[in-house]
Amino acid sequence: MFDTMTLTKVTAGLCGALLVFLLGNYLGSAIYHAGSHHGEQSYVIETGEEDAGEEVVEVAFADVYATADAAKGEKLFRQCSACHKLEDGANGTGPHLHALLERTIGAVGEYAYSGALEGHGDNWTAENLNGFIENPKGWAPGTKMSYKGMKKVEDRANLIAYLASVSN
Repeated sequence: MFDTMTLTKVTAGLCGALLVFLLGNYLGSAIYHAGSHHGEQSYVIETGEEDAGEEVVEVAFADVYATADAAKGEKLFRQCSACHKLEDGANGTGPHLHALLERTIGAVGEYAYSGALEGHGDNWTAENLNGFIENPKGWAPGTKMSYKGMKKVEDRANLIAYLASVSN
């Protein structure tokens, strides 16, 4: 029913139609996007308001931590509980977080820390935890912790308050 010549004509017709559509798209884009509108705006509607943008007020972590809510931090700990346990000596993927505040960084003896935390020598203060939880890889480059970080300072303060409340 179909011979080679008929199949060749059908294939050529489909390829020709595709070519027409592609060239039409190219020409249409060239016509309608010719004046790329990167120049100065020609007409401005005055609203009477200044374009002030949003101001970002930097609040000290100590002030936020002083008003932190441990109950909200308990809900946030669910993110951490996938890798960390609160029971003393119960390490998961990460070290246990029992009595974390004021503990020497990298001091859980039965956990194999990355080199980024082993020789740190400082203690886990609220400020150190704040920096680490905000951006673990930025605070301790080379850390094994794969968590991307907690951006809101209020959330970090609430989480640290919860960790402090359960560690005592």
